[in-house]
Amino acid sequence: MPFAPEPFSLRNLPSEPEVLIESPRWSVVKRRVDGSVDFISPLPCPYNYGCIPSLLSDDGDPLDAVVLGPRLARGQRLVVRRVGVVDFLDAGRGDPKVICSAGPFGRRDRAGVELFFHTYARFKRALYRARGQLPDTRFRGWLLEPAREA
Repeated sequence: MPFAPEPFSLRNLPSEPEVLIESPRWSVVKRRVDGSVDFISPLPCPYNYGCIPSLLSDDGDPLDAVVLGPRLARGQRLVVRRVGVVDFLDAGRGDPKVICSAGPFGRRDRAGVELFFHTYARFKRALYRARGQLPDTRFRGWLLEPAREA
């Protein structure tokens, strides 16, 4: 029987999901699971960007995940601790991003993630405008707040 991913909800999100890396840290090319190019950024991404293949986002693609830490190889799969979930709207649809880290996640990490997704939303809006579209695309905060730093 073929594997069928299920729709994402906070209830079915594991505390340590398996993440597939699609774009290693410092890449400018954001790829899809099949390797095709999804987005080319004018700035390199400071995080490893990938997905959780077992869960689907509202757009029908695997749920996006960001892994903090050192650069990981494209195609690498790892089980890593979830530290929070970012609420992101892309082209008018919910497109949450699961934030993962094997190490500690502090205030600076949180601020970096928020700055990155505010900037990412601006670039995505510019891309949509260049294509003659004006969909609602923005960072909306956190769906699942990171644990407070001790």
